[in-house]
Amino acid sequence: MTTVNTAKLSSARFAQATDAFVEVFTASVDFDQRMAQQDIQGSIAHATMLAHCSILTEKERDDIINGLTQIAEEITHGEFVWSIKQEDVHMNIEVRLTDLIGIAGKKLHTGRSRNDQVATDIRLYLRSEIKQITHQLTRLQTAILDLAEQHVDTIMPGFTHLQVAQPITFGHHLMAWFEMLGRDQERLQDCCKRINIMPLGAAALAGTSYPIDRIMTAELLGFSKPSANSLDSVSDRDFAIEFAAAGSLIMMHLSRFSEELILWSSAQFDFIEIPDAFCTGSSIMPQKKNPDVPELVRGKSGRVTGHLMSLLMLMKSQPLAYNKDNQEDKEPLFDTADTLINCLRAYADMVPHISAKKANMYNSAKRGFATATDLADYLVRKGMAFRDAHEIVGLAVRLGLESNRDLSEISLPELQQFSALITADVYDFLTLEGSVAARNHIGGTAPAMVGAAIQTARQYMAAV
Repeated sequence: MTTVNTAKLSSARFAQATDAFVEVFTASVDFDQRMAQQDIQGSIAHATMLAHCSILTEKERDDIINGLTQIAEEITHGEFVWSIKQEDVHMNIEVRLTDLIGIAGKKLHTGRSRNDQVATDIRLYLRSEIKQITHQLTRLQTAILDLAEQHVDTIMPGFTHLQVAQPITFGHHLMAWFEMLGRDQERLQDCCKRINIMPLGAAALAGTSYPIDRIMTAELLGFSKPSANSLDSVSDRDFAIEFAAAGSLIMMHLSRFSEELILWSSAQFDFIEIPDAFCTGSSIMPQKKNPDVPELVRGKSGRVTGHLMSLLMLMKSQPLAYNKDNQEDKEPLFDTADTLINCLRAYADMVPHISAKKANMYNSAKRGFATATDLADYLVRKGMAFRDAHEIVGLAVRLGLESNRDLSEISLPELQQFSALITADVYDFLTLEGSVAARNHIGGTAPAMVGAAIQTARQYMAAV
């Protein structure tokens, strides 16, 4: 195991030692050490730039890079000893570097502050996490497309107010989920544009008097450009809030998916079967099969939304520039990223194995007078005003309720008592198949349109 100098680098100003409780209370190393690789990455780029600008010698640069590379390996192999006395990930690494290479380690911090350093580390961290999140999103989108392709013509009831409204296809419903996730992908990509701005070089708040090259550092770290204002650079956490907002929307969408899967897998709906591997039993009721994964994902949506609120409240009253408050930004961000990756992975693994109970879906669509709107549209096409058609269909539905029959099961003479405009061709529209086939336009539920939407989606995903 390595050893770390426990003397504080920033303690010379103080006549008294830090109170033991305060030392623990103010430290962040227990959680911000997960940004160690990003911190080392930023420091290597910073040292490279300093040598290019003749602020460090080439030997000092090489010693720093070699030392940081060794530290990265120690951290990877679990050999690095973290010290709470050094407060955070940045000071722990700098102290260890100085132990390894001597005075050159103390020169690394030239031209920067922990303020711009941590802001850079967080951006590098989020950039990496978003890549993992978008990968899991893509896996889930692909799973949804594959399942939708199997069910372009599987008829189920569509709901409003959780009441049967009109017949749709299961494939069409799944493609609604796909569209929601597509917007999530776009939001993350847009969020990345603002994450990918480099604050390093802003120093504590006013910039630095050293002749640094911020454009070079930005290029070395893969940022699109350096930030424009040093005050804003060190105190800005808009990008973190935006990430949490995008994450909250993803989790809200997953929560809505979860709610439907939970309902559909219940005995009352019995539309789908969730694979056993994603469910658990009851400790007391042997017949139970609980949809634990969807339920847990639904619950975790509140956790991520809470992190968004936490970050908003964290920033709302802070004056420029950096304040210690901002230490509280990391745990919500870390947990948001972890939760997103885990929930999306669970869904991407689960969705391909969901099976639809087609007969139950079909029979449920027949029970709710789902083609009532089709009858109204039929009468309108025959020349009747919609409001009059609405009234007539209401009478037909009442007859169906009284006789326990679907509209398609009511005889032609019985329907004609409500309007002479009704002829034998009405049954082409009153069947579930006729209803879904009639929605044959872009965005409609007709099987041909659902199939076309799936192919368009596949082409889009292959291109991005």
